[in-house]
Amino acid sequence: MTLVFAHDAATHHLTPPSHPERVARVTAVEKALIGLTVTRRVSPPAAQSDLLLCHPAPYLARLKAAEPTEGFAQIDPDTWMSPGSYQAASRAVGGACAAVDAVLSGAAKNAFVIARPPGHHAETETPMGFCLFGTVAIAAKHALLSVAKVAVVDFDVHHGNGTQDLLWNEPRALFATSQQMPLWPGTGDRSERGAHGQILNLPLPPGSDGAHMRAAYEAEIFPALAAWNPDLVLISAGFDAHQDDPLANLNWSTADFAWLTHRLCDFAQGRMVSCLEGGYDLDALTASVAAHVGVLQERS
Repeated sequence: MTLVFAHDAATHHLTPPSHPERVARVTAVEKALIGLTVTRRVSPPAAQSDLLLCHPAPYLARLKAAEPTEGFAQIDPDTWMSPGSYQAASRAVGGACAAVDAVLSGAAKNAFVIARPPGHHAETETPMGFCLFGTVAIAAKHALLSVAKVAVVDFDVHHGNGTQDLLWNEPRALFATSQQMPLWPGTGDRSERGAHGQILNLPLPPGSDGAHMRAAYEAEIFPALAAWNPDLVLISAGFDAHQDDPLANLNWSTADFAWLTHRLCDFAQGRMVSCLEGGYDLDALTASVAAHVGVLQERS
Protein backbone atom coordinates (compact mmCIF):
# COMPACT_ATOMS: atom_id res chain seq x y z
CA MET A 1 0.00 0.00 0.00
CA THR A 2 1.17 3.51 -0.87
CA LEU A 3 0.02 6.34 1.37
CA VAL A 4 -0.38 9.92 0.16
CA PHE A 5 -0.25 12.63 2.83
CA ALA A 6 -1.75 16.03 2.03
CA HIS A 7 -3.65 18.95 3.51
CA ASP A 8 -5.56 21.88 2.05
CA ALA A 9 -3.17 24.21 3.89
CA ALA A 10 -0.79 23.71 0.95
CA THR A 11 -3.17 25.81 -1.16
CA HIS A 12 -3.26 28.62 1.42
CA HIS A 13 0.42 29.44 0.99
CA LEU A 14 0.24 32.13 -1.66
CA THR A 15 3.02 33.71 -3.70
CA PRO A 16 2.94 36.80 -5.93
CA PRO A 17 1.66 36.52 -9.51
CA SER A 18 4.17 34.88 -11.90
CA HIS A 19 6.08 33.25 -9.03
CA PRO A 20 7.02 29.71 -10.14
CA GLU A 21 6.24 28.10 -6.76
CA ARG A 22 2.48 28.56 -6.98
CA VAL A 23 -0.75 26.97 -5.82
CA ALA A 24 -1.32 25.49 -9.28
CA ARG A 25 1.48 23.05 -8.53
CA VAL A 26 -0.78 21.30 -6.01
CA THR A 27 -3.51 21.00 -8.64
CA ALA A 28 -0.97 19.50 -11.05
CA VAL A 29 0.13 16.94 -8.45
CA GLU A 30 -3.45 16.00 -7.58
CA LYS A 31 -4.13 15.49 -11.29
CA ALA A 32 -1.20 13.07 -11.39
CA LEU A 33 -2.80 10.88 -8.72
CA ILE A 34 -6.06 10.36 -10.61
CA GLY A 35 -6.41 6.69 -11.42
CA LEU A 36 -3.69 5.53 -9.03
CA THR A 37 -4.56 3.19 -6.18
CA VAL A 38 -3.31 5.08 -3.15
CA THR A 39 -4.62 5.57 0.37
CA ARG A 40 -5.08 9.16 1.43
CA ARG A 41 -4.07 10.52 4.83
CA VAL A 42 -4.37 14.05 6.22
CA SER A 43 -1.05 15.70 7.02
CA PRO A 44 -1.08 16.82 10.67
CA PRO A 45 0.65 19.96 11.90
CA ALA A 46 4.26 19.41 12.85
CA ALA A 47 5.05 18.76 16.47
CA GLN A 48 7.18 21.53 17.95
CA SER A 49 9.61 18.87 19.13
CA ASP A 50 10.13 17.74 15.53
CA LEU A 51 10.73 21.26 14.24
CA LEU A 52 13.29 21.73 17.01
CA LEU A 53 15.24 18.72 15.74
CA CYS A 54 16.62 21.02 13.02
CA HIS A 55 15.61 24.62 13.74
CA PRO A 56 16.18 26.57 16.99
CA ALA A 57 13.20 28.09 18.81
CA PRO A 58 14.18 31.73 18.03
CA TYR A 59 14.11 30.91 14.31
CA LEU A 60 10.62 29.42 14.60
CA ALA A 61 9.41 32.49 16.48
CA ARG A 62 10.99 34.82 13.94
CA LEU A 63 9.40 32.98 11.04
CA LYS A 64 5.99 32.95 12.68
CA ALA A 65 6.27 36.68 13.36
CA ALA A 66 7.18 37.33 9.72
CA GLU A 67 3.91 35.91 8.44
CA PRO A 68 1.67 38.80 7.31
CA THR A 69 -1.96 39.19 8.29
CA GLU A 70 -2.76 40.13 4.70
CA GLY A 71 -0.96 40.29 1.38
CA PHE A 72 2.61 39.08 1.06
CA ALA A 73 5.82 39.35 3.06
CA GLN A 74 9.12 38.93 1.22
CA ILE A 75 11.51 36.81 3.29
CA ASP A 76 14.39 36.75 0.81
CA PRO A 77 14.67 37.55 -2.93
CA ASP A 78 12.84 34.32 -3.87
CA THR A 79 10.86 33.41 -0.74
CA TRP A 80 7.50 34.83 0.28
CA MET A 81 4.94 34.31 3.02
CA SER A 82 1.21 34.99 3.07
CA PRO A 83 -1.42 34.38 5.74
CA GLY A 84 -1.37 30.60 6.14
CA SER A 85 2.22 30.02 5.00
CA TYR A 86 3.47 28.94 8.42
CA GLN A 87 0.63 26.45 8.74
CA ALA A 88 1.29 25.10 5.24
CA ALA A 89 4.97 24.57 6.01
CA SER A 90 4.08 22.99 9.36
CA ARG A 91 1.69 20.56 7.65
CA ALA A 92 4.39 19.66 5.14
CA VAL A 93 6.70 18.67 8.00
CA GLY A 94 3.89 16.99 9.92
CA GLY A 95 2.93 14.96 6.88
CA ALA A 96 6.52 13.87 6.32
CA CYS A 97 6.93 12.77 9.94
CA ALA A 98 3.56 10.99 9.94
CA ALA A 99 4.59 9.22 6.73
CA VAL A 100 7.83 8.09 8.40
CA ASP A 101 5.87 6.70 11.35
CA ALA A 102 3.45 4.87 9.06
CA VAL A 103 6.18 3.26 6.97
CA LEU A 104 8.35 2.32 9.95
CA SER A 105 5.33 0.77 11.70
CA GLY A 106 4.60 -1.41 8.69
CA ALA A 107 1.26 0.27 7.97
CA ALA A 108 2.51 0.93 4.44
CA LYS A 109 5.55 0.10 2.37
CA ASN A 110 6.00 3.64 1.11
CA ALA A 111 4.44 7.09 1.11
CA PHE A 112 4.35 10.31 -0.89
CA VAL A 113 3.88 13.69 0.78
CA ILE A 114 2.41 16.64 -1.12
CA ALA A 115 4.68 19.09 0.67
CA ARG A 116 4.23 22.75 -0.15
CA PRO A 117 6.16 24.96 0.34
CA PRO A 118 9.18 22.80 -0.49
CA GLY A 119 11.92 22.44 2.09
CA HIS A 120 15.37 21.39 0.93
CA HIS A 121 16.85 24.92 0.73
CA ALA A 122 15.90 25.99 4.27
CA GLU A 123 19.01 26.09 6.44
CA THR A 124 19.23 25.99 10.23
CA GLU A 125 18.27 29.65 10.70
CA THR A 126 17.76 30.82 7.12
CA PRO A 127 14.66 30.46 4.95
CA MET A 128 15.52 30.62 1.26
CA GLY A 129 14.78 29.28 -2.19
CA PHE A 130 10.98 29.12 -1.60
CA CYS A 131 11.59 27.04 1.57
CA LEU A 132 10.75 27.73 5.23
CA PHE A 133 11.45 24.45 7.08
CA GLY A 134 13.88 21.66 6.20
CA THR A 135 11.07 19.16 5.70
CA VAL A 136 13.02 16.06 4.64
CA ALA A 137 15.91 16.70 7.04
CA ILE A 138 13.43 16.98 9.91
CA ALA A 139 11.73 13.76 8.79
CA ALA A 140 15.14 12.06 8.71
CA LYS A 141 15.92 13.22 12.25
CA HIS A 142 12.47 12.07 13.32
CA ALA A 143 13.11 8.63 11.82
CA LEU A 144 16.42 8.41 13.68
CA LEU A 145 14.50 8.48 16.95
CA SER A 146 13.41 4.94 16.00
CA VAL A 147 16.02 3.45 13.64
CA ALA A 148 19.80 3.30 13.42
CA LYS A 149 20.48 4.70 9.93
CA VAL A 150 18.64 6.55 7.19
CA ALA A 151 19.50 7.75 3.71
CA VAL A 152 18.22 10.90 2.06
CA VAL A 153 18.36 11.04 -1.74
CA ASP A 154 17.67 14.39 -3.40
CA PHE A 155 17.16 14.38 -7.18
CA ASP A 156 15.86 17.95 -7.44
CA VAL A 157 17.76 19.90 -10.11
CA HIS A 158 18.87 22.45 -7.49
CA HIS A 159 21.26 21.44 -4.74
CA GLY A 160 19.63 20.77 -1.37
CA ASN A 161 21.88 23.16 0.52
CA GLY A 162 19.45 23.27 3.44
CA THR A 163 19.31 19.51 3.87
CA GLN A 164 23.09 19.42 3.63
CA ASP A 165 23.37 22.09 6.33
CA LEU A 166 20.88 20.37 8.64
CA LEU A 167 22.46 16.90 8.26
CA TRP A 168 26.11 18.01 8.05
CA ASN A 169 26.92 16.78 11.57
CA GLU A 170 24.56 13.77 11.61
CA PRO A 171 26.65 10.56 11.37
CA ARG A 172 23.58 8.33 11.03
CA ALA A 173 22.24 9.98 7.87
CA LEU A 174 23.67 9.54 4.39
CA PHE A 175 22.78 12.48 2.15
CA ALA A 176 23.20 11.65 -1.54
CA THR A 177 22.23 14.36 -3.98
CA SER A 178 22.45 15.07 -7.69
CA GLN A 179 22.12 18.59 -9.04
CA GLN A 180 22.88 20.67 -12.09
CA MET A 181 26.13 22.57 -11.67
CA PRO A 182 26.60 25.43 -12.18
CA LEU A 183 23.18 26.54 -10.97
CA TRP A 184 21.65 28.38 -8.02
CA PRO A 185 22.33 28.15 -5.05
CA GLY A 186 25.95 27.47 -6.03
CA THR A 187 26.60 24.72 -3.46
CA GLY A 188 26.92 20.99 -4.03
CA ASP A 189 30.54 20.55 -5.01
CA ARG A 190 32.05 17.09 -4.61
CA SER A 191 34.37 18.49 -1.93
CA GLU A 192 31.39 19.07 0.40
CA ARG A 193 31.49 15.77 2.29
CA GLY A 194 29.92 16.40 5.70
CA ALA A 195 31.48 16.19 9.15
CA HIS A 196 31.60 12.39 8.93
CA GLY A 197 32.10 11.89 5.19
CA GLN A 198 28.43 10.94 4.91
CA ILE A 199 27.45 13.47 2.22
CA LEU A 200 27.78 12.59 -1.46
CA ASN A 201 27.31 15.35 -4.01
CA LEU A 202 26.91 14.39 -7.65
CA PRO A 203 27.11 17.49 -9.89
CA LEU A 204 25.59 17.08 -13.36
CA PRO A 205 26.53 19.35 -16.28
CA PRO A 206 23.94 21.60 -17.95
CA GLY A 207 22.40 19.93 -20.98
CA SER A 208 23.04 16.40 -19.75
CA ASP A 209 20.24 13.88 -20.15
CA GLY A 210 18.75 10.86 -18.46
CA ALA A 211 21.37 8.49 -19.81
CA HIS A 212 24.07 10.58 -18.15
CA MET A 213 22.09 10.57 -14.90
CA ARG A 214 21.51 6.81 -14.97
CA ALA A 215 25.20 6.08 -15.48
CA ALA A 216 26.21 8.47 -12.70
CA TYR A 217 23.73 7.01 -10.19
CA GLU A 218 24.79 3.45 -11.06
CA ALA A 219 28.45 4.37 -10.61
CA GLU A 220 28.20 6.39 -7.38
CA ILE A 221 24.92 6.82 -5.56
CA PHE A 222 23.58 3.27 -5.72
CA PRO A 223 26.86 1.73 -4.45
CA ALA A 224 26.88 4.28 -1.62
CA LEU A 225 23.32 3.35 -0.67
CA ALA A 226 24.14 -0.36 -0.75
CA ALA A 227 27.17 0.16 1.50
CA TRP A 228 25.17 2.36 3.88
CA ASN A 229 22.36 -0.22 4.19
CA PRO A 230 19.77 2.25 5.56
CA ASP A 231 16.66 1.31 7.51
CA LEU A 232 14.66 3.89 5.55
CA VAL A 233 15.15 5.94 2.38
CA LEU A 234 13.76 9.46 2.25
CA ILE A 235 13.44 11.23 -1.09
CA SER A 236 13.53 14.92 -1.87
CA ALA A 237 11.47 14.49 -5.00
CA GLY A 238 12.03 17.53 -7.17
CA PHE A 239 10.91 17.13 -10.77
CA ASP A 240 12.63 20.22 -12.17
CA ALA A 241 15.35 18.18 -13.89
CA HIS A 242 12.67 17.46 -16.49
CA GLN A 243 13.56 18.64 -19.98
CA ASP A 244 10.51 20.98 -20.05
CA ASP A 245 11.19 22.73 -16.74
CA PRO A 246 11.82 26.48 -17.09
CA LEU A 247 14.21 26.96 -14.16
CA ALA A 248 17.12 24.73 -15.18
CA ASN A 249 18.87 22.96 -18.04
CA LEU A 250 18.84 19.21 -17.51
CA ASN A 251 17.07 16.99 -20.01
CA TRP A 252 15.50 14.15 -18.04
CA SER A 253 12.34 12.51 -19.37
CA THR A 254 9.32 11.24 -17.45
CA ALA A 255 10.67 7.72 -17.99
CA ASP A 256 13.90 8.71 -16.22
CA PHE A 257 11.98 9.59 -13.06
CA ALA A 258 10.21 6.22 -13.21
CA TRP A 259 13.52 4.38 -13.65
CA LEU A 260 15.15 6.25 -10.78
CA THR A 261 12.21 5.58 -8.48
CA HIS A 262 12.33 1.85 -9.31
CA ARG A 263 16.03 1.69 -8.51
CA LEU A 264 15.70 3.60 -5.24
CA CYS A 265 12.99 1.16 -4.15
CA ASP A 266 15.67 -1.55 -4.22
CA PHE A 267 17.16 -0.20 -0.99
CA ALA A 268 15.99 -0.31 2.66
CA GLN A 269 13.72 -3.25 1.79
CA GLY A 270 11.70 -0.76 -0.24
CA ARG A 271 10.75 1.34 2.79
CA MET A 272 10.55 4.86 1.40
CA VAL A 273 9.07 8.26 2.18
CA SER A 274 9.07 10.72 -0.72
CA CYS A 275 8.36 14.43 -0.31
CA LEU A 276 7.60 16.88 -3.10
CA GLU A 277 10.23 19.54 -3.75
CA GLY A 278 10.54 21.37 -7.09
CA GLY A 279 8.97 21.04 -10.52
CA TYR A 280 7.63 24.15 -12.23
CA ASP A 281 6.30 23.18 -15.65
CA LEU A 282 2.82 22.03 -14.68
CA ASP A 283 2.36 19.40 -17.42
CA ALA A 284 5.81 17.97 -16.77
CA LEU A 285 5.09 17.96 -13.04
CA THR A 286 1.85 16.02 -13.54
CA ALA A 287 3.51 13.45 -15.78
CA SER A 288 6.55 13.04 -13.54
CA VAL A 289 4.59 12.69 -10.30
CA ALA A 290 2.27 10.16 -11.97
CA ALA A 291 5.31 8.12 -12.99
CA HIS A 292 6.97 8.44 -9.58
CA VAL A 293 3.93 7.56 -7.48
CA GLY A 294 2.89 4.93 -9.99
CA VAL A 295 6.16 3.13 -9.33
CA LEU A 296 5.70 3.50 -5.58
CA GLN A 297 2.27 1.90 -5.94
CA GLU A 298 3.72 -0.90 -8.06
CA ARG A 299 6.51 -1.58 -5.57
CA SER A 300 4.29 -1.43 -2.49
